[in-house]
Amino acid sequence: MRRDGRGRGVSVAAATALVCALGLSAVPEAAYAAPGEPGPTPGGGAGGGGTGGGGTGDRSLEAVRQEVEGLYRKAESATDAYNLAREKQALQEKSILRIARAVVKAQKEMAGLRKRAGAMARAQYRGGGMPAEARLFLNGDPGDFLDGVTLARKGEKATHGLIGRLARTQVALDRYAESASQEWERLDRSRSKKAAAKKEILRKLARAQRLESRLAKDERERLRRLEEDKARGAQAKWLDTGILRELGGGATARGGRAVDFAKDQLGKDYVWGAVGPNTYDCSGLTQRAWAAAGRAIPRTSQEQWRLLPKVSVKDMRPGDLIIYFRDASHVAMYVGSGAMIHAPRPGRQVTVAGAGSMPILGVVRPDAR
Repeated sequence: MRRDGRGRGVSVAAATALVCALGLSAVPEAAYAAPGEPGPTPGGGAGGGGTGGGGTGDRSLEAVRQEVEGLYRKAESATDAYNLAREKQALQEKSILRIARAVVKAQKEMAGLRKRAGAMARAQYRGGGMPAEARLFLNGDPGDFLDGVTLARKGEKATHGLIGRLARTQVALDRYAESASQEWERLDRSRSKKAAAKKEILRKLARAQRLESRLAKDERERLRRLEEDKARGAQAKWLDTGILRELGGGATARGGRAVDFAKDQLGKDYVWGAVGPNTYDCSGLTQRAWAAAGRAIPRTSQEQWRLLPKVSVKDMRPGDLIIYFRDASHVAMYVGSGAMIHAPRPGRQVTVAGAGSMPILGVVRPDAR
């Protein structure tokens, strides 16, 4: 028996059975929590009793639910953009470092070549400035003449080789300089995109937090029930298709290890951008679960959808990743029997939910063979 973030016991088997029998999803929607989100508004009733705060009726509470859900969804999509920009920034920084090392190596080679070229020029100067070919033809000894021809050819070949290497090294240095300039421009763009995405995320998360903080305690509980009702209805509709009769494939050894890792995280808080070990966002959880199983996968749900092998929903097996929403902004791990484990949204914990409780875009398989 595990415990969730509020101290209540969590049984994976029992929760999974409940999901399948009743079409229940413990937590429906998904988004990202930002560090330092604003707390309850003074006098807003966030920590008060059933009559505190700016009371609202069921109809307007549903409107609040829809707005909060929409804000979290948009924040989640922006988070994928943020994470992707952060990954690109890290790659570009590594690329610039590789270019810098290559430049140092080429500069050392250039210095050596120039030193050799200078030595050849000094040798010619010591010979009175007369080209080697001219001195060769003025030599009266036939044997020395023939030896001189061979040496002259070798010297000419060495000179041409040196000049060619100097030219190629200079071209390489010019190319490195251009590449470095382009990478710096890309790096600046990635930083700008990351900053813009983060600003958008924090703005939407703060707005959602303010909306929820204005609710009275009993209204926040009704909001949670509204979310659960919506998810329960979606899961029941999904199960009504008979999908469970088609599912049934067992997990691979790696898939089983990934599922075991995900189960061990139940009850841990959702935190925006977190990848464990104590808190997670949705793709942080799936990435770490598969890392524990020995398989590296992309950081974001959108990249997981884009780059990992796709399989049909009816063919999914435990360990597969379910990608949700048209923009691939949320991901969960299928654990069997119509259930999945995911990190839902701010204020929620890693939990078992119905695999059909959100709109499924598709399924990917990290250990596809």
